[in-house]
Amino acid sequence: MDERVEEHARILVDWCTDIEDGDDVVISASPEADELVVALHREIGARGGNALTLYSTDEASRAYMKAHDGDFTLPEHALAMYKEADAVIGIRSDPNTSAMSDVEGEKLAERSRVTKPIQEERLSTRWCLTQHPTNAHAQNAGMSLGEYRDFVYDATLRDWEAVEEYQEELRERLEEASEVRVVAGEETDISMSVDGMHAVNSAGRHNMPSGEVFTAPVPDSVEGTVLFDKPLIHQGREMEGVRLEFEEGVVVESSAERNEEALDDLLETDEGARRLGELGIGTNREIDRFTKNMLFDEKMGETVHMALGRAYDENVGEDCERNDSAVHVDMILDTSEGRIEFDGETVQENGNFVWE
Repeated sequence: MDERVEEHARILVDWCTDIEDGDDVVISASPEADELVVALHREIGARGGNALTLYSTDEASRAYMKAHDGDFTLPEHALAMYKEADAVIGIRSDPNTSAMSDVEGEKLAERSRVTKPIQEERLSTRWCLTQHPTNAHAQNAGMSLGEYRDFVYDATLRDWEAVEEYQEELRERLEEASEVRVVAGEETDISMSVDGMHAVNSAGRHNMPSGEVFTAPVPDSVEGTVLFDKPLIHQGREMEGVRLEFEEGVVVESSAERNEEALDDLLETDEGARRLGELGIGTNREIDRFTKNMLFDEKMGETVHMALGRAYDENVGEDCERNDSAVHVDMILDTSEGRIEFDGETVQENGNFVWE
């Protein structure tokens, strides 16, 4: 076994999910990630935890969705499992990242609404999402598998305690800010209130790799227009050139240069899908290229990402409104030739933080 796989497993078990004696751990992966699953079982066993692996592929999900006719019902057995779990480790490792692309958008949205309680239970555990290198993801990134492995492990096998320390300056400034404005190019000028919301220093506890600081906008405060200049991939459907206009927090105009129908389906999921649930600032400069994988892409240095849909509880201050939705879909904006302002003061310009 590649020793980097073993190191990856140790990071997931120690830093990300802090597995202890007696913990019940659910691992979700495809057969492509068998090496990492084996390494995780070894590490969890060494710490006295109980590991359960779920076989999971988008092809299987597609088969179910295409065959299902009628109303969806909540899988109570899955809900019960996550209620009993102490930690959940999800491994992206599908052999076909476009397997869900021909499933009707309305079906996907309805399934998301019905299974929302399961997503909430997963998020109440010590959860982590990670990546195992596969040919499909390497191909999406325009790399050979060997090159992609190096890319994944360079971004993942880091001193995460040092990353957390580095990002603390940004977290403190965002925590103290009341308003954020992002300006980039001719089509992006968007502002939002973050007053009363909490900024989170994301250094690999839930996403591995990580490297971002994020918060939640006040739901009705978002104003302006934004052009996301990186492709957006949701449930196997790729959208490009997504442009959104906000008034009083709600998307009032939307368009996409490619696959606008998929964008429309996303926005129609529920009321909360038309509002922002997250604003994040990427800091991981080991992720130096766009790979069509949001787990990596949203962490790129010199980028901002905004998510339509659900806000995370940890971002929402006491007595503040939380945007609720069955979806949480991130979209990326390049700020290498733009600027980010907190309360009218520039904190990043042309990709560089003012304190660097």
